[in-house]
Amino acid sequence: MEQITTIGLDIAKHVFQVHGVEASGSVGIRRRLRRSEVLTFFSKIPPAVIGMEACATSHYWARELSALGHSVKLMPPHYVKPYVKRQKNDMTDAAAICEAVTRPSMRFVPVKTEEQQAVLMLHRSRELLVRQHTMLVNALRAHLAEFGVVMKQGKAGAAAVAALVEDAENSTLSLAVREALLPLVEQLRHTEERIFRLEQSIVGWHKSNPTSLRLASIPGIGPITAAAIVATITDARLFSSGRHLAAWIGLVPRQNSSGGNPRQLSFAQQKQMIHRSLLQQRP
Repeated sequence: MEQITTIGLDIAKHVFQVHGVEASGSVGIRRRLRRSEVLTFFSKIPPAVIGMEACATSHYWARELSALGHSVKLMPPHYVKPYVKRQKNDMTDAAAICEAVTRPSMRFVPVKTEEQQAVLMLHRSRELLVRQHTMLVNALRAHLAEFGVVMKQGKAGAAAVAALVEDAENSTLSLAVREALLPLVEQLRHTEERIFRLEQSIVGWHKSNPTSLRLASIPGIGPITAAAIVATITDARLFSSGRHLAAWIGLVPRQNSSGGNPRQLSFAQQKQMIHRSLLQQRP
């Protein structure tokens, strides 16, 4: 058997599918691996080009396989999908990955470091807590509106709502209403404290990163956004211009052009997704 030069690895939680191709183009390996067998298997074969879809745990496996001497390339899953032949299963997925990684026009996802993923995890945790905070404030405001108490929106309104519920001497709310809303206020306070702690961690990392500090010097970009950009973009040198970086983030209108007739769609919906896109592992 010739040396395997290209491998498509379909990763999952427990079962991994390997599809290896020799230099001549013939299939040399088709094998299923358990999670505990992956590193042992790849440590015994010569260095090869390994293609994987950029999905959950892909950056971890890319770092581990690169440490074994392999050249690992991550690809956006929607770029791999056209290479899937016939019905979808693990074997055809691995074969499609193996073929897609050899295409000269394929776009690859830079492998993130552990530090970058840790910072992105701080952002995702903060985003989740912010959503929970909004839910709690909306619930409190809606419940109080049933008794004719309407507060203004924003931080001031949320603080006023919490203070009203906690004020036992105020006769506006009955004892039953106060007992029902006090747990929500306590959870609201606890959520605000956890958000503050996460933001402190993000800002602390931001102050220790020169690239993030330079980004924050741009008007309109604060420490949170700067840290998210630096943690998301592995190497800015991969982009030939600022326009390419903006398009990669999503600062472009959608298109539905055909027959030489350009048609630009809504830009507003794209803008709403920009911040969330920065916090995700985008290709």
